[in-house]
Amino acid sequence: MDIETFPRSRPAIAARASRGEQWWRGAAIYQIYPRSFRDSDGDGIGDLRGIVEKLDHVADLGVDAIWISPFYRSPMKDFGYDVSDHCDVEPMFGTLADFDDLVARAHRLGLRVLIDQVWSHTSDEHPWFAASRAAREGGKADWYVWAEARPDGSPPNNWLSVFGGPAWTWDPRRRQYYLHHFLPAQPQLNLYNPAVVDAVLGIAAFWLDRGVDGFRLDAIDFMFHDRALRSNPPRQHAAGALPTRPFGMQQHLYDMLQPDVFPFLARLRAFLARYPGTVTLGEVSSEPGAYGRCAQYTDAREGRLDAAYTLALMKEQLTASAVRSVLISMDAAIEHGCVCWAFSNHDVVRAVTRWKSESDERLPHALTALLLTLPGNACIYQGEELGLPEADIAREDMRDPYGISFFPTFIGRDGARTPMPWAVDQPQAGFTAATRPWLPIPPDHVGRAVARQEADPTSFLWVFRRLIAWRKAQPALRDGGFRLLHPPEPVLVFERGCEQQRLLLAFNLQGATVRLPRDELPELRPVEVPDFAVDATEDAFVLPPYGVLIAEVEE
Repeated sequence: MDIETFPRSRPAIAARASRGEQWWRGAAIYQIYPRSFRDSDGDGIGDLRGIVEKLDHVADLGVDAIWISPFYRSPMKDFGYDVSDHCDVEPMFGTLADFDDLVARAHRLGLRVLIDQVWSHTSDEHPWFAASRAAREGGKADWYVWAEARPDGSPPNNWLSVFGGPAWTWDPRRRQYYLHHFLPAQPQLNLYNPAVVDAVLGIAAFWLDRGVDGFRLDAIDFMFHDRALRSNPPRQHAAGALPTRPFGMQQHLYDMLQPDVFPFLARLRAFLARYPGTVTLGEVSSEPGAYGRCAQYTDAREGRLDAAYTLALMKEQLTASAVRSVLISMDAAIEHGCVCWAFSNHDVVRAVTRWKSESDERLPHALTALLLTLPGNACIYQGEELGLPEADIAREDMRDPYGISFFPTFIGRDGARTPMPWAVDQPQAGFTAATRPWLPIPPDHVGRAVARQEADPTSFLWVFRRLIAWRKAQPALRDGGFRLLHPPEPVLVFERGCEQQRLLLAFNLQGATVRLPRDELPELRPVEVPDFAVDATEDAFVLPPYGVLIAEVEE
């Protein structure tokens, strides 16, 4: 498909009452991190009006929906994941009217809108927490997780915070400890309390009534804890292999991963039935058993989440055996649930840096082709369509409290959160009119700016657009079946199929050319997909470094 014939028209989304179908099956979802997408008012921080200004770019990619990271009122100690008012917009991001304009514009462009919901914890500046810490009885006293000190004054158990230190902080007003899985400024909500569940469902209704199409649920593995507050057992490590973070030195049997989350998710699913066409996407941690939990959370026979993704995949190496192992582990989720595949997001090192062992510009092509052909949904993090690598952030420019705590062994999440580069010939790459954005924009990102790639039909941005357009036209990829084949390293091979079509996809996940013998494969007819041609001989297909073979299986 050439540049002139690329489809650029998008049908407007009708009223929710007429879109109750499962639109999200096989959907491509684009994640927007508001602080870093586009700054419309010159303060150096992205905002909602900036998103509206650049929604055409997102729609032109051909994606089905956007997921917007938190923009709610917050002290910003964890950059929006410490919410002080779930039903209002943080002024640095704009107003509720700006959000309404964003939803309306997205729907006119044919994009559904998912927003983050942070229900496992709040900010310590939330009015709920102020009321809870004021007294041990009445009101909202038990809306958070409180516990007595041990006789010696130490915390109730050995639970640790992900961000370092104990997961308990002493509150002198109540003279009790409160639980926080992340920063002390993020106290844990007590979702065992029915009044708290009613309150978070009220938050959901507030945004659904404003027209959103669903939610990405933050940290669902952390929503419930062992009510007996039992201490976690230690995790065994090889000699000299201690993790960077003490959190990794425990088996997290009691502070998280509790089965009590399933009734909560079932109630949420029943509540959302009042809003046809809405979707829930859950974030699953990288703790052991993550792939099995994806299956449990999304099992259509149980009525829980619509889809889930896991951070565990974002920590795997890009080898055929590693990806094959993930696919085998995901078998139950693929069969009975819905996996949302994500290779990058605002919490991890960008995929092209994390998985790159050789210098090869074809790696983004292979990653995108893999992401868009796996069974289930695909989640694209802003900048992936430009092939952006991880940014190197100097210590003095770091903003992430997580990275600052563990620097230099762990450098945090800032490198994946730098502003989007929109233009080559404008200050700050067209992101902001401010002299200094909230995080610096790397020079190598400027060279990959949207405007520069837009003007070049051979750029990766156009490869990305063409691949999504091709994917949408393949019945086997939107909701077809899946079968994993087992060739030797370094090739990953699987089939996708339905009644109308059967496709074979083979990926060379290394920086050297490989031959794929024809006698190890079914009868194939290579498909002419722009930017993904491979050479063929009488006895083999020849895959270049990070090459991809896409072929129809001849019955």
